[in-house]
Amino acid sequence: MKQITQNLKNGSILIDDIPVPKVSMNSLLIKTSKSLVSSGTERMLLEFGKANLIKKGLKQPDKLKMVIDKISTDGLKPTIEAVLNKLDQPIPLGYCNVGVIHEIGKNVENFKKGDRVISNGNHAEVVNVPINLCAKVPQEVSDEEAAFTVLAAIALQGIRLVKPTLGELVVVTGLGLIGLLTVQLLKANGCRVLGLDFDKDKLSLAKKFGAEVVDLSNENPLNVAEIFSRGRGVDAAIITTSTASNEPIHQATQMCRKRGRIVLVGVAGLNLSRDDFFKKEITFQVSTSYGPGRYDPNYEEKGQDYPIGYVRWTEQRNFEAVLDMMAQGTLSVKPLISHRFEITEAYKAYDLIVKTNSLLGVLLTYPNADKIKINRKIFFKKDEIKKSSNNKVKVNFLGSGNYAKSILIPMFKASGAHLGNIASKTGVSGVNIGRKYGFSETTTDSNILFNDINADAIVIATRHNNHAEFVEKALKLKKHVFVEKPLCLNIDEMERIKESYSSSNILMVGFNRRFAPQVIKVKSLLKNVIEPKAIIMTINAGKIAKDHWTHDLKIGGGRIIGEACHFIDLLLFLIGKNIIDYQIQYMDSSTKDTAIIQLNFEDGSTGTIHYYANGSKNFPKERLEIFSGGGVLQLDNYRKLTGYGWPGFKKMNLWQQDKGQRGCVKAFIDAIAKGDKPPIPIEEIFEVSKISIKLANQ
Repeated sequence: MKQITQNLKNGSILIDDIPVPKVSMNSLLIKTSKSLVSSGTERMLLEFGKANLIKKGLKQPDKLKMVIDKISTDGLKPTIEAVLNKLDQPIPLGYCNVGVIHEIGKNVENFKKGDRVISNGNHAEVVNVPINLCAKVPQEVSDEEAAFTVLAAIALQGIRLVKPTLGELVVVTGLGLIGLLTVQLLKANGCRVLGLDFDKDKLSLAKKFGAEVVDLSNENPLNVAEIFSRGRGVDAAIITTSTASNEPIHQATQMCRKRGRIVLVGVAGLNLSRDDFFKKEITFQVSTSYGPGRYDPNYEEKGQDYPIGYVRWTEQRNFEAVLDMMAQGTLSVKPLISHRFEITEAYKAYDLIVKTNSLLGVLLTYPNADKIKINRKIFFKKDEIKKSSNNKVKVNFLGSGNYAKSILIPMFKASGAHLGNIASKTGVSGVNIGRKYGFSETTTDSNILFNDINADAIVIATRHNNHAEFVEKALKLKKHVFVEKPLCLNIDEMERIKESYSSSNILMVGFNRRFAPQVIKVKSLLKNVIEPKAIIMTINAGKIAKDHWTHDLKIGGGRIIGEACHFIDLLLFLIGKNIIDYQIQYMDSSTKDTAIIQLNFEDGSTGTIHYYANGSKNFPKERLEIFSGGGVLQLDNYRKLTGYGWPGFKKMNLWQQDKGQRGCVKAFIDAIAKGDKPPIPIEEIFEVSKISIKLANQ
């Protein structure tokens, strides 16, 4: 299928062939008929993409600080590589889609195949969208009109926050698409509206929709607002412009009456003056997109609606309200259509967006989408590898997230493995990565990977809740398996994996720390030390948002299972003896991401893991300290290894950080190619997994 993406590194637009996504649970698979280009938002993305690295950093100062912090802890080269990898990925464009339901996912009610729906789907011939981000289109509303629904819902949510009453006076600053939709919705609400803009054509449209207007190129908005409000000040201001200037908000405070309301729907500078707000007790609020539910994974991804008795207007119900107003003729969007292009001519649309600020509704049409074949595999090149005649290990990849793209796949390529098929959920990242690293094909159907009889191994780099299912499936098909940690999320899953495991297949978890060159050196230094060791491992993990999927026990399993398992494995490797006792103490019981883990080994050695999410990013992320026999070994962030009082050893330093990913992957590929034993004994993999799970549940 055709889909529009943008490369963040250089801003280029690509109309690409992408495999059709599979329908997800709580979602709809929709064949697109029309989509609307959001000229404001998409112009900002184009400008960001075309900017150089310095300008990109200045546009996102918070992320620039993160880059600077990473340089101080990890070094310049790894940081630059990480930034370039992050930017070298296409992002799907578009979020105003209309089409017909082709397929319905599990747990979906109130929709059926053949229904005409709007969604926040991308510019693509087929989209997979969660049900709470979709709404049925009334018969009276055309596809072209319906394409404006999502943008109109953004306008509507801003109005809901202003809470206008009949007869109130409201200023709308910025008369682009959202601004002109806001004008109409306010008029439908019984308000008098004053529209502000520089563009004469947009001002003319606003007048047709019933607003009084101010031409900012030659009129003083404060004087006009004074007359407009009969000297009392306006009741509210809605800012729908896109600018870095602080002036729109300052100007709004000057026009508002005492205790007026200001809502920011667009983008504006937020260097606010306390004096502006203090004297009049003005309230200020930033609107969140389409309404309640936005960015809530339980609402958007899992389909959990908010009870209407408590949350009257959600994203979906705002969509429905907009469509009802279109059906009744209260909201008119046809005058907002300025251009139409077929999907294959989308380059022309984006050229216009870059060259002019006066565009309004640019519609993309999909003349062949209803006839499109549901193809979930794209070939890049003929796959000539044969299991019986080629010594290369053929690897299929399941998952194409940032870690897979930036770390795992380059390491597998460097190891000499043959990269076969890569599966991704949406298809976009799979196409990009597949081309970049020389995969033979890409798919959105994981079954294609597992059913490939020529594949020697499956690499699983998906979200944690899928690991056990995919590991078990691959093992039953007699495939070697490399699964990024963790192995699984609970004991029942682990037991099923044990039942599926055969010694003829290698099962490897990405416990890469034990393969780091400095860790291997430490292991050799400890080889002849008979006395018990005391090991302290400090992980400055950093805080992640409480709503991040890692914290979701059903998806990520929490940070102890998902991340701390690395360090339990590392200590087990270094001590080389069984763990006979373990316990954990949490400092934060709500997220369980700041904890102290105590391990006791059968030879009397002890291991203490400080896993902290409450530290500074300026401090090194990982530090290992070993005390034994009168000497100390200290490893800082896999760059600097120092011996204190250690016979025959003083230091081993690296130019750049090496956490062992390359060595881990190479050991896996070499073991398959040579028929050697697993690089990590299977007993240790199961032991670390069991301990991690039990600690997380204490």
